Amino acid sequence: MGEKTEKLLSILKLQPVVPVLIVDDAKSAVPLARALVAGGLKAIEITMRTPAALEAVRAVAAEVEGAEVGAGTILNAAHWEAAVEAGSKFIVSPGTTQELLDAAADSDVPLLPGAATASEVMALREEGYQVLKFFPAEQAGGAAYLKALSSPLAGTLFCPTGGISLKNANDYLSLPNVICVGGSWVAPKELVAAGDWAGITKLAAEAAALKA
Repeated sequence: MGEKTEKLLSILKLQPVVPVLIVDDAKSAVPLARALVAGGLKAIEITMRTPAALEAVRAVAAEVEGAEVGAGTILNAAHWEAAVEAGSKFIVSPGTTQELLDAAADSDVPLLPGAATASEVMALREEGYQVLKFFPAEQAGGAAYLKALSSPLAGTLFCPTGGISLKNANDYLSLPNVICVGGSWVAPKELVAAGDWAGITKLAAEAAALKA
């Protein structure tokens, strides 16, 4: 587990914000990822919420130099296997099940498992996980909640995702137990649809300049 934790940390430490993408058209994935990388966001999460998602992961993994592409919204072992086969460097889940933990244990690809309560965090710590996704961040109590967990659950690092924007990102990034945040604001649907890659690079650069 130690080696996989280090692998995950090396990816999450690349930047303060990990773009969380919903890709509707796989053809947009490569230029979108290139725009994000150009702005300084190399670690990219493509969520498995659309039929185009796996093809998008495969394309970014193969064609975008400098990108560390991961798959999000992984819910079971079948999702895991497909995402890894497509080239995912890391896996993200909104929560955790035993099936998912078993799939992760049999793989060299690191998992960023989701947790929203102290009990869930404790259960994952018992499984050896030190780096977790806090989801849905704003709805589950926000930065104040995570700050409250920092002392009793010291040693656990979080990537909060859900309801985070440029406006409140620093509330999380200023906490000692936050390594980065996940956000979709760096790739708005309207800019992707318009092919405004320069606009996305600008948003990525703003996010990359946040204090991590």
